[in-house]
Amino acid sequence: MRLLHTSDWHLGRAFHRVNMLGAQAGFIGHLVTTVRERGVDAVVVSGDVYDRAVPPLAAVELFDDALHRLADLGVPTVMISGNHDSARRLGVGAGLIGRAGIHLRTDPTACGTPVVLKDDFGDVAFYGLPYLEPALVKDEFGVEKPGHEAVLAAAMDRVRADLASRAHGTRSVVLAHAFVTGGEASDSERDITVGGVAAVPAGVFDGVDYAALGHLHGCQTITERVRYSGSPLPYSFSEANHRKSMWLVDLDAGGAVTAERVDCPVPRALARIRGTLEELLADPGLARYEEAWIEATLTDAVRPADPMARLAERFPHTLSLAFAPERAPEDPDVSYAQRLADRSDQEIAQDFVAHVRGAGPDEHEQGVLRDAFDAVRADEAVREVAR
Repeated sequence: MRLLHTSDWHLGRAFHRVNMLGAQAGFIGHLVTTVRERGVDAVVVSGDVYDRAVPPLAAVELFDDALHRLADLGVPTVMISGNHDSARRLGVGAGLIGRAGIHLRTDPTACGTPVVLKDDFGDVAFYGLPYLEPALVKDEFGVEKPGHEAVLAAAMDRVRADLASRAHGTRSVVLAHAFVTGGEASDSERDITVGGVAAVPAGVFDGVDYAALGHLHGCQTITERVRYSGSPLPYSFSEANHRKSMWLVDLDAGGAVTAERVDCPVPRALARIRGTLEELLADPGLARYEEAWIEATLTDAVRPADPMARLAERFPHTLSLAFAPERAPEDPDVSYAQRLADRSDQEIAQDFVAHVRGAGPDEHEQGVLRDAFDAVRADEAVREVAR
């Protein structure tokens, strides 16, 4: 069976101030063409179909168009909800849509109930594990302490139990939306840390033939059987070096996996450039970036006049401008944003405690802070579901 693994469409999302709906429509067209021309037997979409719980109408219309075009091909599609989606909204009409061969899996209680497809060698069971917010599903899965690893492991126990009840030789595919250890994150994924831990081990997926992952935006191989497709389009400049693609996965009669990357269309190249304004305007080596989307970091000791307008004369698609004067690390004028870069909310809070009272929080106090941040995240998740 040949699968096309994709995820993280984020329909409705912009790239800085650029509307990406046209590029997203272009990707959908590319997806449909790939399915038709490469003999794909099933499409899997591993979450974050939309960029937010209540997407704009244009994004919903594009999703509707994608569903119709996939259904017209007669190729089954299995989709799960991600942490950006509203599972309840995405799942509306799932039973009816399923009759057209589009199988939406948004209910955590159905983790152990697969979509079963057939090929010349028998059954392939597709298990959809939507994004599992620990605070919301801990009771369903009977875990004492909510955490990503605990709830995902409990969901996979249901998968393995169902798989064990099926005919010998039944092959299996799991769709999941999670941060798996070994994966490389970018700036454009929403933080899903709980209890100070975001990642789960790849071993949680042991026992299935292929795990089609979503959440991280870079296409990557965790193991031969556990892969991220990544997002089909860039959503931050931290993805400037990404090769945007999908996985074309062949599952043979014995469940062995071979995978090929299928590149996605690039609306415009991304580039991060750094230097003084005069250097950036004069450097002939930067000519190749003149039509790219640009993130420019200026290192001038004194902020120059009209930097964005002057940059735009050479780089008309400059979207982001930052200032990082080259100073010694201990320079008190280093910006607040620079001091906080790459630090978690927990670390920032602990630094604040140390600044206020002269000593950082002890182990118990760190736990209190961690619980407070987890409670806020859980409350936000509940509010999003209830919208």
